[in-house]
Amino acid sequence: MLRAQSGDRQALELLLRSVQPALHRYLRSLVGTTDADDIAQDVLVLVYRKLGWLDAPEVFRPWVFRIASRAAFRHLKKTRAWRERDDDTALDDLPAREPPPSMELLARLSTIDGVSPASRAVLTLHFQEEMSLPEVAAVLSIPLGTVKSRLSYGLAALRRQLGHSRSALP
Repeated sequence: MLRAQSGDRQALELLLRSVQPALHRYLRSLVGTTDADDIAQDVLVLVYRKLGWLDAPEVFRPWVFRIASRAAFRHLKKTRAWRERDDDTALDDLPAREPPPSMELLARLSTIDGVSPASRAVLTLHFQEEMSLPEVAAVLSIPLGTVKSRLSYGLAALRRQLGHSRSALP
C-alpha cells in the first residue's frame, strides 16, 4: 500500500486486483449483477483518488468496503430500492447467536427479494467476507446493535423466502 501511495503504478494495480474479487461479490449481493460492475469501477476510482489519505495499511480492506457500502447505498437510494428500518435499535444489547447460512444460500442472496439491502450487506460482510460483527459495524458506519438486528432480520427473511423452518437453516 505504501508503494501505491507513493506513485508506484504496479503496486497500485496489485493492490486493487487483490481486493477486486471480494468487492465484486459484495456489490453483487447488494445491488445485483447488473449494476455491480459499474459501482465497483466507481469504487476503485474513489480508492485510487483517496488512497493517499489512508494512514494505516492494515485498515485498507475495511476502508474499501466502507467506500463500496456507501456507493451501493447511494445507488440504491437513487433507484428507490433502499428501505431503511427505524426500529432496528431495539436489539442493541442482544448478542448475535445465529449460525451461518450455507455458502450456496449466500450465493443466492442477491436474487432473493425479501432481504433488504441493509441486511444483505451485513450477511455478506459477516459470512462471506468473514468479518467480525464489530468490523461490519465499522465498515457500514452503524452501531453494533444495528448490525446484530440486521443480521437477525436478514436470516429471518431468508428463512421466510426459502420456506425453511428455524432448525433447517444452518
